Amino acid sequence: MKIMEVLIIFVEFLIIGGLIWYIKKRNEHDASLIAQKIESGQKIKRTMAMGLAYRFNFPVIKNDNNERFFEKSTELFLKETQYEFEKFVSDIMAKRFGGTSFTTVKTGDFGVDFEHNREEGLYLGQVKAYKNDLGYQPIALVHSNMIKRNAKGGYVITTSDFTASARSYARGLNIELIDGVDLVTYWLETMDLKVYVPINETI
Repeated sequence: MKIMEVLIIFVEFLIIGGLIWYIKKRNEHDASLIAQKIESGQKIKRTMAMGLAYRFNFPVIKNDNNERFFEKSTELFLKETQYEFEKFVSDIMAKRFGGTSFTTVKTGDFGVDFEHNREEGLYLGQVKAYKNDLGYQPIALVHSNMIKRNAKGGYVITTSDFTASARSYARGLNIELIDGVDLVTYWLETMDLKVYVPINETI
């Protein structure tokens, strides 16, 4: 083999090797950027979940006449109640999965905060704007009502998270556990639609 042919083959190997190295490094860089964006997105969603917990549990004070008022703060903050959180979530679920939903009465709902009529059937939901993780009790209440009402499924939805025992308890019950990050994800997915109109309510 002539020296020139050997040099050409050598150069070709160098070029191919260089391309392979470049593609590998580029893929690693792209994967790193994607991972960073995912981590950043998760932090944003967790921060938004914290904001929802505060928004729907805004501190309330009483005056000398025992009247209740929201604690004074900047007008920039949204100040709402747990009952308004039920409507907020109910509307998101209807937009996310279709069908119609409505919140139940404040008292005597036996652990069901909203009902959601989907194409597949009736779903019952309980919501908690909490800062602490939920145990199995809300899941048990929803499941009991599902049996009584012959419902297709259920939801337990919180701004926080669920304990390991709660997640274990829910297996096989057809009850979707939606934590704060999941809720924010559903909210963002439906933001191009009219999701929620605050209701005027006396505290």
